[in-house]
Amino acid sequence: MDKIHLFPLFCFILISLPGCGAGDRAKNNVKRLNDRSEFKQKWHWKSLSKQNEDAGYAQVVKAGNTIYISGIPTADLSSKGIAGVYADLSKSLSAFGAKPKDIVKETLYTTDIETMKKYNEARKAFYQGDYPAATWVQVSRLYEPDAKLEIELIAQLPNEE
Repeated sequence: MDKIHLFPLFCFILISLPGCGAGDRAKNNVKRLNDRSEFKQKWHWKSLSKQNEDAGYAQVVKAGNTIYISGIPTADLSSKGIAGVYADLSKSLSAFGAKPKDIVKETLYTTDIETMKKYNEARKAFYQGDYPAATWVQVSRLYEPDAKLEIELIAQLPNEE
């Protein structure tokens, strides 16, 4: 047989061989993704359904090792009000064992960015010098009509060994 006839045979054999357990890994990945109860978990303030049925959201969703925290609002744009939001964010983080050091992204929405800048020390105290990526956005209105600040977070838990 010449080389031209051997090449298709070689390709067929190469494709047919199992790849170092890749098939088993793929089956395990499919099993993990199909078991959504382990992959996606929720937590919501004192809610048995772990979500707010009226507004249609969950306060915290954990997908894999990533934690997504829905915005927590306040109408009190002062040091005390801002510290209160971060205390609630801390409670949300602890629902899945996370801490402020696990936060990788913060999005802050406010109706008055200049006042928020004035009281930024309350925010900085929460992070204790280990700041995440952050975006601050001034908006004309938030979901709750009297809210002046709303903060959402993304945290990444360490891989479980």
